[in-house]
Amino acid sequence: MYTPTFRSAGTLPSSRYVLPQFEERTAYGFKRQDPYNKLFEDRVIFLGVQVDDASADDVMAQLLVLESQDSERDITMYINSPGGSFTAMTAIYDTMQYV
Repeated sequence: MYTPTFRSAGTLPSSRYVLPQFEERTAYGFKRQDPYNKLFEDRVIFLGVQVDDASADDVMAQLLVLESQDSERDITMYINSPGGSFTAMTAIYDTMQYV
C-alpha cells in the first residue's frame, strides 16, 4: 500500500516545489521512498534532464547496477530530455548495448 507524503522543497532543485514520498508496509515496518527510488526498484530508469556527462554517468551507473542484480530481467528506460551532449548520450547508448 502506498501512502503519498510530501517533503518541502528546501532540499530540492529550484525547479521542483514538492516531490511526493511513499510509505510502503514491509515485513520490517514501513519503508519511505521517493518516486525515483520506487521506479529504480521496479527496474525503471527515468532521465528527465538535459544529457550531460553527470546525468549520463548516473544513468549508466543505474543500468550497470540493475544488470548486475539480474541480467535476465528487462530494464525499462524513459527519456524526457531537451537534448544535450552527443558524446554523453552515446555513452548511455553504448551501456544500453552492453546490458
